[in-house]
Amino acid sequence: MNYLDRLSRFAAELDYRKLPAEVQEQLGWILADTLAATAAGSAEPELKALASRQGRSESATLIGLGRRASCESAAFINGTAGTFLEMDEGNRFSRGHPAVHVIAAAIALAEERETSAEDLLAAIVVGYEVGSRLGAASQLRGSMHPHGTWGTIGAAAACARIAHLSSSALRETLNVAASLSTATSKRTMLEGGLVRNAYAGLSNRNGLLAVDLVECGFNGERDGPSSLLGHIVSEDFKPAEVLKGLGQDWHLMHNYFKLHSCCRYNHGTLDALDELSVRGDLPAAEDIAQIDVHTYSLAAELDDPAPANTLAAKFSVPFAVATRIVNRSSALESFTWAQVRNPKVLALAAQVRLIHDPAMSARLPMERPARVILHLKNGQQRIGQAGVNRGDDASPYTREELREKFMGLSTRIWSVQQGQELLKATLDLSALRLPMRHWLALLSRPPLATRG
Repeated sequence: MNYLDRLSRFAAELDYRKLPAEVQEQLGWILADTLAATAAGSAEPELKALASRQGRSESATLIGLGRRASCESAAFINGTAGTFLEMDEGNRFSRGHPAVHVIAAAIALAEERETSAEDLLAAIVVGYEVGSRLGAASQLRGSMHPHGTWGTIGAAAACARIAHLSSSALRETLNVAASLSTATSKRTMLEGGLVRNAYAGLSNRNGLLAVDLVECGFNGERDGPSSLLGHIVSEDFKPAEVLKGLGQDWHLMHNYFKLHSCCRYNHGTLDALDELSVRGDLPAAEDIAQIDVHTYSLAAELDDPAPANTLAAKFSVPFAVATRIVNRSSALESFTWAQVRNPKVLALAAQVRLIHDPAMSARLPMERPARVILHLKNGQQRIGQAGVNRGDDASPYTREELREKFMGLSTRIWSVQQGQELLKATLDLSALRLPMRHWLALLSRPPLATRG
């Protein structure tokens, strides 16, 4: 039995009730975190405009918008919304964001097919594990953005599980999904091309499509994932890595959550600034002459000091450093249009110099390090360092910090009471203590601004 047969059997036969309690709990927080990022992202004007153009069928919820749409449209729109704010969880081993590529499709199909909470949760676990493991077993081309690639196969695995496909049909779904990946570009994130936010939406929608195609008799290559990840988007694919610890060592237990509202590659630098702040050594912007940031290769690429829009700002180390110092925060409010146009932030960002340190690159993926040297106008220096980023399983945020994040994002759309109810309901759902219909009723509530 080869790796794809074993992976498909795992996906088809996973029993959610038999998962360890800590895995179920972690899934609850991953689901809640992704929902909060999606709901908050639904407030963006571009996302609202997109939702208004989609189909009129009403089989699935548009999270945060108080509307319904077709299953395919809901998967696409919710998946897109979840990436808008750069607050969605990720996984350092897969070097991407498994949950946001899976959850929107799983919810939409579960809602359309009126499945149980147990089926939905099992599907999310399956989709997360399949997608993340494929990502970890490959090395995408340097010019590609990780969104929209292996996440499509993860979404397809989740949808196939909800559809109760056999292991052989599930295997065929993975093969078909491999041909429905997109040609993503890293330049979109660096230049602020908002099309980048649609990549995860496409993965969710195409995961649904893969199931439809297989149920209608379509088939794919004999080993689509190996073809995609071994020759097309990547030329380095290790099938044995896909199966490493399968069903024992859960990738979702090694995920990371975000409190800094920007690309993960910024986080080591921002953690170093946080270290300075905790020590009381973070100076005011007007006292700084120059800032040197020594970091790993992926972070060193994010070097634009004058980003074109809020998306590009989230992929700029100079901007992230400057807005953190000027605004004393790296939360959502520090990456708005007002800050992108803030002359004080831009002036300080122009003083940031990025330096690639090969020794730091060698510490990936266990660490994403940075060393920040603040050169003050009086000739003094302030130095902060980070190795393991906060939010990783090796240095996790507390549940209270995640709760505060959830409330901060959800109250962009809903009342405090609604946010509190939805968080409790999501955690109860993951523990199988709440019926699916009660959770969906909370999830489908309209935003405060549109309530009559």
